[in-house]
Amino acid sequence: MSHLKPPPIQRDWVSKTLAGTLLGFTLAIACSGVFAHLTHSIPMATRAQLAMWMVAPIWLGTLSGVYAFASGPRAWLWLSGANLVAFGSLGLLRLSQP
Repeated sequence: MSHLKPPPIQRDWVSKTLAGTLLGFTLAIACSGVFAHLTHSIPMATRAQLAMWMVAPIWLGTLSGVYAFASGPRAWLWLSGANLVAFGSLGLLRLSQP
């Protein structure tokens, strides 16, 4: 009986760090924008503060989680896909508003 082992995590620190820094930031900005659009019933001053302050935890969470990817290219691929989904959602929300 053979046991399938997952591929080992590669030590591609530079690529993973760049992916988490660049794509993590853009993902956090997109998530903040989606939040701001979905919570239009909250007063603008409160909504803007919440949207602004949620960027740092999302960005840092993504940056710290990027090292769990098996390789740098895989991190870039997954974070690029997450950015496409987030910015696509933001675009659809902006189109659907009057």
